[in-house]
Amino acid sequence: MLDLHSHSTASDGELSPSSLVFLAKERGLCLLALTDHDTLDGIEEGKAAAKKAGIDFVPGIEINVQWPTGEFHLLGLALKEAAPSMKALLGRLKENRVERNKKIFKALQNDGLDADYQEFVQTQGNGHAEDTLGRPHMAAYLLEKKIVRNRQAAFDKYLSKGTPFFVDFEGAALEDAVAAVLDSGGLPVIAHPMSLYVGWGKIEGVLRSIKERGVLGLEAWHPGAKENDCRRLEAMARELGFFVTAGSDFHGPNVRADRKLGVTAGGYKISDRFYYDELLPNLKK
Repeated sequence: MLDLHSHSTASDGELSPSSLVFLAKERGLCLLALTDHDTLDGIEEGKAAAKKAGIDFVPGIEINVQWPTGEFHLLGLALKEAAPSMKALLGRLKENRVERNKKIFKALQNDGLDADYQEFVQTQGNGHAEDTLGRPHMAAYLLEKKIVRNRQAAFDKYLSKGTPFFVDFEGAALEDAVAAVLDSGGLPVIAHPMSLYVGWGKIEGVLRSIKERGVLGLEAWHPGAKENDCRRLEAMARELGFFVTAGSDFHGPNVRADRKLGVTAGGYKISDRFYYDELLPNLKK
């Protein structure tokens, strides 16, 4: 059992990289990929913990890509060393995230809410750098301030697209994200493709275009999708020439309780075929 998509406190996860690795060991995983949002800050700690725990570790990242509908997240798996192009891209994304966060807090204050950006950074910054804080941290802050009853209410009323307070995050150009992953010795993989919000009638053409722009793999198996949709995506991926991955998108035991390390859509344990038969052969090309 393994997992090719997980998050730590280096971005919006609940556990430190080392705690995440030790939990993976406890759950019986033989391999874990750490794929924090727009940062590599947890990689060294995760790698050291994996060596101590006796499991294989895959350095990774999840990059926000600019996209007209839904969300486009690009996984970079099996990174060797951060290339200058990767460092430059992540620097731009961190600046964009801080600017977006400040705009959201200004909108909240303009509406008369007791929401202070500096207080938010101080209270939610434990284990997190300012430039890695995102909407999940804002939801936690609004809950602590008793502005909302629960985290979901924070998204429904204040943080989701369509609310008056929503500010879009300016992601990376797809070509820049792909180049940064390849330059860093990794493999670019489209994460949870259902999040693109493209209908089945158009998704094959969209995925073909994405592949032509340099993306090599597709995360067909993700707990946010229905099992039948995952099977359909895997078949489509093979027709288009993608290799296929699977992940849990685990953020912590108290964040999205339906997501568990090593488990994906349908409650299926993630087989090692997704690494040894899919990812590894592509690394050797």
